[in-house]
Amino acid sequence: MTALIYPADAKVRLELTVNGERRVGEAEPRMLLVHFIREVLGLTGTHVGCDTSNCGACTVVLNGRAVKSCTVFAVQANGGSLLTVEGLARKGRLHPIQEGFWEKHGLQCGYCTPGMMMAAYDLLQKSPNPTEEEIRRGISGNLCRCTGYVKIVEAIEYAAQKLRSDPSWRSGGD
Repeated sequence: MTALIYPADAKVRLELTVNGERRVGEAEPRMLLVHFIREVLGLTGTHVGCDTSNCGACTVVLNGRAVKSCTVFAVQANGGSLLTVEGLARKGRLHPIQEGFWEKHGLQCGYCTPGMMMAAYDLLQKSPNPTEEEIRRGISGNLCRCTGYVKIVEAIEYAAQKLRSDPSWRSGGD
């Protein structure tokens, strides 16, 4: 990969697909993706947690894989495809992951929830029928200080079952 070099005070025009919609914005080369998402795109579901990549509250799916958006510069996402928690629901319908967190009480304060949901989304894309151990490993980079993770695991198991039984979620759009 070729290194990108910009003057320190430069603003870079970024174009990317965000939650299925083409978006354009400007960012300084040093702006982190999490701040671009929140401050430029106005999508506040992605949370700023630790700013050190430890907590996972800022997890999004970039170009098909879960990343902690506090570890990626916004310019690195230029031309890419980004999915945030706001993009999970479809046509006013909660995504099975969102529904699972609701039905199985997978959240308490909710701060980690968007990142947990995006980590779960990434996991379920790769492994539609995960074991409990695979779920725990899949969310291991995301910290929750309120729950004992049991309800989060149950929520992801619920979502996995729902995704397998409802083919409408497997056809494009999310």
